[in-house]
Amino acid sequence: MKRSTRDLPRSYGRRFHRNGGVLTSWWARACAALVLFAATAIALPAQTFTTLHSFNDTDGANPYAGLVQANDGNLYGTTKNGGANNGGTVFKITPGGALTRLYSFCSLSNCLDGYITYAGLVQATDGNLYGTMVLGGAHDDGTVFKITPSGTRTTLYSFCSQSGCTDGRYPEAGLVQATDGNLYGTTYFGGGQGDGGTVFKVTPSGMLTTLYSFCSQSDCAGGDQPAAALVQATDGNFYGTTLGGGTNGPYYGTVFKITPSEALTTLYSFDGTDGANPQAGLVQASDGNFYGTTYGGGANNDGTIFKITPSGTLTTLYSFCSQSGCTDGAYPEAGLVQATDGNFYGTTYGGGANGDYGTVFKITPSGTLTTLYSFCSQSDCADGDGPGAALVQNTNGNFYGTTFYGGANDYGTVFSLSVGLRPFVDTQPALGRVGQPVRILGSNLTGATSVTFNGTPAVFTVVSRSLITTTVPAGATTGTVRVTIPSGTLTSNLPFRVRP
Repeated sequence: MKRSTRDLPRSYGRRFHRNGGVLTSWWARACAALVLFAATAIALPAQTFTTLHSFNDTDGANPYAGLVQANDGNLYGTTKNGGANNGGTVFKITPGGALTRLYSFCSLSNCLDGYITYAGLVQATDGNLYGTMVLGGAHDDGTVFKITPSGTRTTLYSFCSQSGCTDGRYPEAGLVQATDGNLYGTTYFGGGQGDGGTVFKVTPSGMLTTLYSFCSQSDCAGGDQPAAALVQATDGNFYGTTLGGGTNGPYYGTVFKITPSEALTTLYSFDGTDGANPQAGLVQASDGNFYGTTYGGGANNDGTIFKITPSGTLTTLYSFCSQSGCTDGAYPEAGLVQATDGNFYGTTYGGGANGDYGTVFKITPSGTLTTLYSFCSQSDCADGDGPGAALVQNTNGNFYGTTFYGGANDYGTVFSLSVGLRPFVDTQPALGRVGQPVRILGSNLTGATSVTFNGTPAVFTVVSRSLITTTVPAGATTGTVRVTIPSGTLTSNLPFRVRP
């Protein structure tokens, strides 16, 4: 029997009841009331925090997802609510803060275009943006959609199109474009095993294949209900997390690997002491390991940051609420980003120096954490409240993010944080074979005179001040990409990995 829309874990509350930091039951998580956290702010010296935009409901409300930097140098994102029909929006915002609403969901009869999203967007190699809606579509079980940078939207797939919703339903997570050109993602419910969610592949034209159905093992030992996006690692496989399931009981969650050929391996099962309920995905760092967060569990039952090797050896790097009053933050809902200084940056939904409104933090690969900013440092939380999304480091060196609440109208914000990091270039994708097309994103690329892959020169075209197109040159080896511009040399944030 299908659960009603009231059972959505995030649509009717950003919190679940906890028992030692973990879920007391799936129904408790699904129906938990929203707990508004109150919180913090105070920037450290050499930092600049800026509220770029406060949503006003008509242009969107309650952005839960992070942003993506696109080819045109602008940032694109989504809001859960608001817009012309209160079904959520897609928006574009410049690094300076000028926002344009591109699309309002539920514009079609019966919301056939979808409504409510917790997921951000991904820009594919065709230049279009792709995302998911939790609800709406032909069966009111969510959709995969495509939208152009100018705002023309197309529904690619409506979930629960197969009997018993074996194709999945309620996709809470965003998509990732793999090296094969297809898009991969997860659904929170549905599948062929017990409504435990799925991993799927969908082509840019909308043909969907279910790769795996969770809860296929006894007591959901292999994981249950994935809420986060996948990451394709340098080995070509996909890695992700589930909010529940695992070998230590139904309420702790897992880390898993799945091959493009559909073989899934549970790499790690949380037990509460080492973390519980990972709501965010993983990031593969320059050392080859994966780093992530758990919403609950850890030494203080307020969430953790962890490192896990590709083979499944996990190390808890930090347990939140380790400082008096949880000034270091609590309940990280979002994943991490590795910045150009080698450190990881992220957000917590609660905790902080001003109460319980969330933080921005930095953590070293060895586990030393620094709280960079505590929200609600301004009157009426004009600077934002409750960051639930991962940060993105723009090629100008600054970080950009969103808050679910707060701002001038209490509908959420877009913010930037500068910590003094230098501009860089970002290669998309970050790995490939000789001859494969590569996009290089940056700032002020006009007048570029050379592009090299670990020292090997490449033929390139400057498309705009924010985009260069090239191909992996013959003889290239794994290493940094460098772009020479009139003002100096820009280096890639991660090594480009040349595949055989």
